[in-house]
Amino acid sequence: MPRYFIELAYNGTHYFGWQRQPGKTSVQQTLEDGMNTILSTELEITGCGRTDTGVHARQYFAHFDFEGSFPVESERRLNKFLPKDIAIFRIFEVHPDAHARFDAFQRSYEYHLSFRKNPFAEHLAYFYPFVQQPDFELMQAAAVLLLDYSEFAPFCKSNHDAKTMICQLTRAEWIFDADGQGAVFHITSNRFLRGMVRLIVGMCIGVGTGQISLDELRSAMNEQTRLKKATSAPPDGLYLGDIQYPFL
Repeated sequence: MPRYFIELAYNGTHYFGWQRQPGKTSVQQTLEDGMNTILSTELEITGCGRTDTGVHARQYFAHFDFEGSFPVESERRLNKFLPKDIAIFRIFEVHPDAHARFDAFQRSYEYHLSFRKNPFAEHLAYFYPFVQQPDFELMQAAAVLLLDYSEFAPFCKSNHDAKTMICQLTRAEWIFDADGQGAVFHITSNRFLRGMVRLIVGMCIGVGTGQISLDELRSAMNEQTRLKKATSAPPDGLYLGDIQYPFL
């Protein structure tokens, strides 16, 4: 049966993550309902990964199998049918064995942090409301330190199903605005653990505010134990994107 990839993006504010869940609105369910209506069939769509409640995706890939024919301007029709916070960029045929999740060899996340309240960026960036602003140099040092390691048990939620804590990080870096009013954390790896990026962002803020020392971080990474003051940053500022496949 022919297999197709969908490239899309979504604002995750009003969704309980990507994965379909009973009694909750998810991106997967919304997309499947739209595709089933447009194609007059029942499709099961497999995503490239699970994003948590409120997390966004600048780029996301999913696959599905379909034997029928597509209507004219199917992407345009689907975008018209879907809510405004989900956008389909393209639908294209791939090899029947191609897999949106398992064939991706690199993923990147961005986390947007703002020190200035912006009513137009609500749910799109985390507004840091506290008087004490983090030390940017310490935040950067904490991020860079992670590149020395390949196992990340300190940054995995307890209710995970991961068989290994190994992740091949190639980037962990903060980019700070020139005026000091905002920052974006960039991280790239072949895979990520459940809740990993938000826990790392929370750790960096903790290091920047003096709640966690670099020595404590280094010890936790060496021993692969949870930090005593582990904090997960809010989902608002997190974006998945730049997913790489060998055949794209």
